[in-house]
Amino acid sequence: MEMPRHGNGDKPLLEVKEVTLQYKTKESLVTATYKVSFDVYQGDRFVLLGPSGCGKSTMLKGVGGFIAPVAGEMRLRGRAIHGPGPDRMMVFQEFDQLMPWKTVKQNIMFPLISSGRMRAKEAEQQALKYIDKVKLSKFPNAYPHTLSGGMKQRVGIARAMAMEPEILLMDEPFAALDALTRRKMQEELLQLWDDVRFTVLFVTHSIEEALIVGNRILVMSPHPGQVKAELNAHEFDHTSIGSPKMQQLQHRIREMLFADQIEQTEVPRHA
Repeated sequence: MEMPRHGNGDKPLLEVKEVTLQYKTKESLVTATYKVSFDVYQGDRFVLLGPSGCGKSTMLKGVGGFIAPVAGEMRLRGRAIHGPGPDRMMVFQEFDQLMPWKTVKQNIMFPLISSGRMRAKEAEQQALKYIDKVKLSKFPNAYPHTLSGGMKQRVGIARAMAMEPEILLMDEPFAALDALTRRKMQEELLQLWDDVRFTVLFVTHSIEEALIVGNRILVMSPHPGQVKAELNAHEFDHTSIGSPKMQQLQHRIREMLFADQIEQTEVPRHA
């Protein structure tokens, strides 16, 4: 599988610069990320990897436009991100993202029509196109309750992809699946990427999943999330999972994530 290569003249699709994000709880204001910076290029499979609570999902919500930075900026094709938009579509971990009273095809058609992007006939053709791409061509008229967890996630991916966003945002989309289905879905995502060459920002706390799915990986520190390291495709190959080189790399990442002494700037965790 050929990886995207980025020359010095390439401009990032997504720019995240010194971004600090916060959210409120009943007790306090929590700093989720602190001065996080990274660039995502067209065709990247960019993974945010870190332990639970490091702000990965909060960062994804920030890129999605659901949370505004308290410091720093995020830009998509040079334009500042202000609120959600159809140029950024999200796929969540939960299986209940589908409307149970609509079929597979109708679930995928719904955002295309409701957004005004397509009329019914065109939306149906677009839905069938992506139903085929996620290998559900035998199930366009099936209802969600008749589908397995993996099949429901395929529908969620197809629904997001049918909108043809600038960037697909995936928040631990396979975490609730059993191990075998999860591995199959990872491979199917790569096959879909090979076919469509979309750009994806993918969140996970699994080192192995990051190495399988990503061509670039941003390793984040424990809460509040900061950048520990960035790994690029030349350092790993998802087809060689289990090789001595990959085991060494997994060990190196594990040390980054779980070292007792983490060199971090002093940041307020709670305001």
